Amino acid sequence: MLTLTENEFGLLRGLIENECGISLQIDKQYLIENRLTNLMIQSGCDNFGDFYQQATKNINAELRDKIVDAITTNETLWFRDQSPYDTLAKVLFPDFEKNSRSCKIWSAACSTGQEPYSIVMTAFENTTTSWAKSKLQLVGTDISSSALKLAESARYNKIAISRGLSEQYKTKYFDVDGAIYKLSSRVKDLVKFQKFNLQNSFTGLGQFDIIFLRNVAIYFAHDFKVELFKKIANALNPGGYLFIGSSESLIGYSDAFKTVQYERCRYYQLK
Repeated sequence: MLTLTENEFGLLRGLIENECGISLQIDKQYLIENRLTNLMIQSGCDNFGDFYQQATKNINAELRDKIVDAITTNETLWFRDQSPYDTLAKVLFPDFEKNSRSCKIWSAACSTGQEPYSIVMTAFENTTTSWAKSKLQLVGTDISSSALKLAESARYNKIAISRGLSEQYKTKYFDVDGAIYKLSSRVKDLVKFQKFNLQNSFTGLGQFDIIFLRNVAIYFAHDFKVELFKKIANALNPGGYLFIGSSESLIGYSDAFKTVQYERCRYYQLK
């Protein structure tokens, strides 16, 4: 495997942060080497310096997209950390249903779709079918074209389906097609996916009652996080809710939210 020089790492790190906001620390040199070497070779380049030059040409937006696609972490599983879904099931969804309110949810950085589909299954399990079908709306976004393609297909192999999904849910919400598990249309149809860069304006996305931005902001630089959470606050309806990762915090980044606790889940409500 070709080794990055210090200068090449600096150039590619800057390119990646400019394209998608991910800020790679100096100890992440191996990440670029592991994930971009094949793409560099496929691009006909002999070293990472030439690869950077090729990627920064105005005509090479497609190559820059491929770089972002390769470098973004698509780590995901069904019902990740569980507690946010318990909060939806026991606190938020019952309140929305009791008051006959619609609920629009944004799953930002949704990867291959497990998060938004887990949210829909949570609704079906803990509210009436009529409320879920008529009042629940989900938008899933990601910067990775390949991840979104998988999410939209709602087809998963045995490895992907085994990560966090119970046998009960496999049977209830999936059909088996050879080695592939196909998600039921009643779940799939409630989620709309689109490619989206969190650096862009949120205006075109509309307003939301709940936003999931979990295990994402940890990859961004401080100033970008401040701006990101400001935009998140503006994208929420009054009293709306934000879920971030269990190891993440808004301290030092935003004072637009108050902290709410339900059992093991800490989440945030717009002040």
